[in-house]
Amino acid sequence: MEIDGDIQEVGDSLGSQEAVTIRNTSGGSGQPRFRDTLSVRLEDRVEDMSEDDGSEVMDGSVVSSVTDKYGFMGAGETGDINSLEGTKVDLEIVRRRETKWVEMMGSWDTYMMRNYKKVRERCRKGIPPSCRAKAWLHLCGAKYKMESDKGPATWTRLVQARADERCVDDIEKDLHRNFPTHELFGGEYEKIGRAELYKVLKAYSVHNPSDGYCQAQAPLAALLLMNMPAEQAFWCFAAICDRYIPGYYSPGMEAIQLDGDILFGLLKRVAPRVHRHLKSQGVEPILYMTEWFLCIFSRTLPWPSVLRIWDMFLCEGVKVLFRVGLVLLKSALPRKVRRKCPSMYETLDVLKHLPDNICTEEFLIPEVLKLDISEEDMEREHRKQLKRRQQQQEEGRASSSR
Repeated sequence: MEIDGDIQEVGDSLGSQEAVTIRNTSGGSGQPRFRDTLSVRLEDRVEDMSEDDGSEVMDGSVVSSVTDKYGFMGAGETGDINSLEGTKVDLEIVRRRETKWVEMMGSWDTYMMRNYKKVRERCRKGIPPSCRAKAWLHLCGAKYKMESDKGPATWTRLVQARADERCVDDIEKDLHRNFPTHELFGGEYEKIGRAELYKVLKAYSVHNPSDGYCQAQAPLAALLLMNMPAEQAFWCFAAICDRYIPGYYSPGMEAIQLDGDILFGLLKRVAPRVHRHLKSQGVEPILYMTEWFLCIFSRTLPWPSVLRIWDMFLCEGVKVLFRVGLVLLKSALPRKVRRKCPSMYETLDVLKHLPDNICTEEFLIPEVLKLDISEEDMEREHRKQLKRRQQQQEEGRASSSR
């Protein structure tokens, strides 16, 4: 099923790399799914980000003549900007932090129950590359799914099961679109990478037939496969779709529209002049934030920034996406830029081609951490927009029954 209306055009107008239409193939009933809270953990509901947590550059790119350190050929999937992330890393600091992560993952349950703030602080500083895959498995709970009695059997069953033919056809059509400049999907290991990507996406369409397959899922699964084997990637992917961003890929995509309204409401508090500019030009959130949130910035930002965002996202949930989105909007549209945007077309062009300097790890992550907005501010806006949308739905049902 192809999504009708404005959402269908988002990929064509704002998609990176090539024009992409956001497609969803499912057998679902189309009932909207909304989360009750923006938090994924109880511990997180009253905690704020602060400058005290700090931010250290961990993922500077060293581009080789073959691939960079992330596996991208040449300049990398996000272009020459990856070469800007060339900060030298103190190996002694890296080794010290690796040791801390290994020790922490060895006593994971204890840390999560008694010292969650320490886990969150270390995620905000950036997970060492050698520990990232294992840490992500712990953070999203995929480790426990895999190690349960039914875990391995479930994966085997899903891989072998027959999937909806529409999902299979759409997955196969999209395989070549995902990170074609990465060695796993367009280089030496292309056949292996695409086969594993197909396996993960097809397994999830069987696991969650109500959502089926949506084109925007593929970059997430591909990113995970760059860091871990297919079975681990599947369980991480399932956790993200089912727990972190529920309803994002459902028919109608009501959840992503709700989060767009939340983002716009928060923008009024964080950057009122930018909010006024977008509102006066009729620039709806769905026109610029859909790909950001659906793909968790994996098709928008340079890879060092993407990995740092994912480190925080898998610890703290969707609230991190709101913070990143707010920083990008605030930083991309200062007064001097707004003056050069007399209509929505110029404004949308700025938001599609974000300035390189605001996307770098060195700029973006510290700005996200020090953004002046609390957890309660986000939860309050969530409740407000959820109530408004539910009232609109009730009014719509009432009018249709007359």
